[in-house]
Amino acid sequence: MTATQHAGSGATGPAQDSAPFDLVGVGFGPGNLGLAIAAAEHPAPLRVRFLERQDRFGWHRGMLIPEARMQIPFVKDLATVRNPTSGFGFLSYLAERGRLVDFLNRQTFFPTRLEYHDYLSWAAEQFDDVVDYGSEVVEVGPGEVGDSEDGPVLDIVARRDGRTVRHRAYAVVIATGLRPHLPPGVTSGDRVWHNCDLVPNVARLQSERRIPRRFVVVGAGQSAAESIEFLHRSFPGAEVHAVFDRWGFSPADDSAFANRVFDPDAAHDFHRSPPHVRRQIVERHRNTNYAVVDPDLIESIYEKHYAELVDGDERLHFHPMSRVEQVDLTSDGPSVVVWSGVKSTSTVIACRHDRLRHRLSIERPGPVPARDHPTPRRPRTGRHRRQLSPRPRRHGGPGLRPRGYRAHPRTWLDAAVQHRRAHRRDHRLDRRAPTRAGREDDRAPDGAVLTRSS
Repeated sequence: MTATQHAGSGATGPAQDSAPFDLVGVGFGPGNLGLAIAAAEHPAPLRVRFLERQDRFGWHRGMLIPEARMQIPFVKDLATVRNPTSGFGFLSYLAERGRLVDFLNRQTFFPTRLEYHDYLSWAAEQFDDVVDYGSEVVEVGPGEVGDSEDGPVLDIVARRDGRTVRHRAYAVVIATGLRPHLPPGVTSGDRVWHNCDLVPNVARLQSERRIPRRFVVVGAGQSAAESIEFLHRSFPGAEVHAVFDRWGFSPADDSAFANRVFDPDAAHDFHRSPPHVRRQIVERHRNTNYAVVDPDLIESIYEKHYAELVDGDERLHFHPMSRVEQVDLTSDGPSVVVWSGVKSTSTVIACRHDRLRHRLSIERPGPVPARDHPTPRRPRTGRHRRQLSPRPRRHGGPGLRPRGYRAHPRTWLDAAVQHRRAHRRDHRLDRRAPTRAGREDDRAPDGAVLTRSS
């Protein structure tokens, strides 16, 4: 069953300057894709629209390393935990692609990242009629007083194909994802990459038959470890230098009890907890998701390193308890100055003559510019940023829901675990979508779609 069939005749909705949407989503990555599925499967018909800056659906395309696997089981997909009978689950995708039995024969819960991206794309294609690709939202603000007979609405201003497009909605969910971040003074280019561009840059070098001699990878998380492994096997004659601020890679804790921190109920408990308890949870469970690496990958990298030590031809080099002090770009290529906290000395790694440097880090973008009361602001009480925006009221203000902008941007709550998101989407939709009084249709009330969940 397609998304339009699920959502009913109100799914696509009329064009701008018409009746307000029940929900407008800013961004159409996995977060708002899961929201679209939950809205499509909700019993009350919801008029929704999603505005995506990219010209097509894509999820970390530059990190789709061949053979790299997901770190969460396939059953924690966009919909299954929320609705086990959903037609948007990973098993439905496999059945439609004709690979269900073949996948089961692999006897694993973890698909490759390439296959999971194909699953997300398959689901996104079913919502093409409610997504405006190539649209960049530039402003969100309150609508005119009396703009709607059902109460206050939000105005959403976007640019698309060189023109300004306006939408109105009772609720806005902002889920714009992450953006690349490089240290001050470092600019990406032909010799300096962010890991989000790893795969296309490797393919470019290989197509040009350029043979780099040395790479420098900065970072100690999963992305850094995958980059090291990928560069090492893609360029058999090149050295790969790993620079990190610890003795070595730390393993991710994915044990059964630790994984309970990602349960839907755990997310609710977190937000209900006082600030000092939230801080304890964040501090004690960072090793489930941040600056940690899959244990199998750690073992694989170490085995390669040890084999090179035995053979006497060392290509993997590790710089523990170190940091990059300086990057000098010349016509011959960059030179990287690495400071060792243990040795209290600096080492210059020359990446000249087609030798590249690689740097990884990400940060959260700021929220979409908003006017007046919808602007997210941190309350003086120190409560969690989830409660920054006014909670939608049945006869009150519209709902602006930034997803992922919180006081602790690098917490276990940022993990891309879709089953928890899907569960909470259904909870919010079900709780806040009663029939609007005095209306002939069954659309949801003011801001009744969803609070931010991630």
